[in-house]
Amino acid sequence: MSNEKPQKTKTNNQIKIFGTQTGVNIIESPVKTRILSILEEKERNGAEIVAITGKSKATISAHLHDLVDIGIIESKPNPLDGRSKLFFIKSSYIGGLSRENEFKMEMDNYISANVIKSNDPFEFFRFIFRTIRVALMEEGFNIDPILHNAGVKVGSTFYEKLKDPETEVMIGKIAEFWQKNKLGRLKIENLQPLTIRAYDCFECEDLPKIGRSACAFDSGILEALFSEHFSKDVDVEEVKCFAKGDDYCCFIVK
Repeated sequence: MSNEKPQKTKTNNQIKIFGTQTGVNIIESPVKTRILSILEEKERNGAEIVAITGKSKATISAHLHDLVDIGIIESKPNPLDGRSKLFFIKSSYIGGLSRENEFKMEMDNYISANVIKSNDPFEFFRFIFRTIRVALMEEGFNIDPILHNAGVKVGSTFYEKLKDPETEVMIGKIAEFWQKNKLGRLKIENLQPLTIRAYDCFECEDLPKIGRSACAFDSGILEALFSEHFSKDVDVEEVKCFAKGDDYCCFIVK
């Protein structure tokens, strides 16, 4: 029996979007999105989910059954308790949509300030990309998971070109690649843990201050590169970001 106490949470206004083998599934139910948020942390059994949500066993069982039926989650025998199952997410998280638009800005002002004044074709398309992203953010869409997955694919593709058995040498190659392709400037802050600063970040430097990290694409590239380099899965956490109001972006490879 779980000893976890129900967690008091704010009203869940987040709609979660998952990709499954049968297509895209949009989850609007606050209870289902709460369950999925719990399972994003780690696999859980039904009793633990009941304890954390504070909902009845019958309610949680019904929602778990629905999520299994549509292919978003799956269950397996619990090795510590043969009478229960462990539930886990088996589909890919595409993104989210907020019912409350917490991000407010004037799109016309953004375009005037950043796009119209640019005479560089590269800068123009760079700002167009940001404008599309800002437009989606205005509508409440969070596409960070998609950008992260795209970054992972880019990092995996370029690993052979940038690899080196020496970590510092490889970081030097990555920094050269970053600057050559106008992605920004990278600098090693620390080797233990591996900490990298990014200045003039192409992904977020001109984004409005949104109060959270916004470099999902960069994080994906670095995650793929260093997972290959260390021959094991790593997690890249962005602890500082222009979009949070910081003077530079900072990534920690864990």
